[in-house]
Amino acid sequence: MITKRIIPCLDVKNGRVVKGVNFEGVRDVSSPVDLGKYYSDHGADELVFYDITASYEERALFTDILRRVAETIFIPLTVGGGINTVEDFDRVLKCGADKVSVNSGAIRNPSLVGEAARKYGDQCVVLSADVKRVDGSFRIFAKGGREDTGMEAISWIKKCVNMGAGEVVVNSIDTDGVKQGFDIEMLRAVREAVKVPVIASGGAGSMADFVRLFKEIPDIDAGLAASVFHFGEIQIPDLKRELRRNDIVVRL
Repeated sequence: MITKRIIPCLDVKNGRVVKGVNFEGVRDVSSPVDLGKYYSDHGADELVFYDITASYEERALFTDILRRVAETIFIPLTVGGGINTVEDFDRVLKCGADKVSVNSGAIRNPSLVGEAARKYGDQCVVLSADVKRVDGSFRIFAKGGREDTGMEAISWIKKCVNMGAGEVVVNSIDTDGVKQGFDIEMLRAVREAVKVPVIASGGAGSMADFVRLFKEIPDIDAGLAASVFHFGEIQIPDLKRELRRNDIVVRL
């Protein structure tokens, strides 16, 4: 059985980690360098770093802070925000990222996924899909959840995987920051559509939510969360022990 991964997410704005609800109303949390080191030292399997306003503000990702985070941690690091070209992949990889997450850049230029996969390998390219229900269907949103692209989510995700995305992070805007549980329906639809690893993001409020995620979708690969980890509501070592008690394989 594949080991399940627990992944904290650092949403970074103006050099600080922030967190909101439904992608809105962000509040300050901490320094990304300090928080990244804490998670690396306390059981996180990987770390995700998103420069959450880079695409909206149409600028490059802040690499100085990214480099300091990468130098501080000893777990795999996925980085996203303002990734629009293969050169952007190159830049963040040289700053210490292990994988690069692309969202709005792929929506603007779908060939970016294939170009990056050919140059750096599928395992390096992570599709981050911000998904929200609109009129009963799953819709892809861009620019940090601000812009409805009109694209149906499942077909878009399948297209990007076929082009070379080696992993998919499914960010449910409907459940983001609400702490009422992961979006099982949405995640199951994505998991059934693609063969690459799928990471669940949005909605974790308790350890029971992670247990339910891995029990109800046994082939989901990882659970990603922010608020419950940042504010100490869940300690990752405690979560992993609870998952083990429920016969879910994790790295302790």
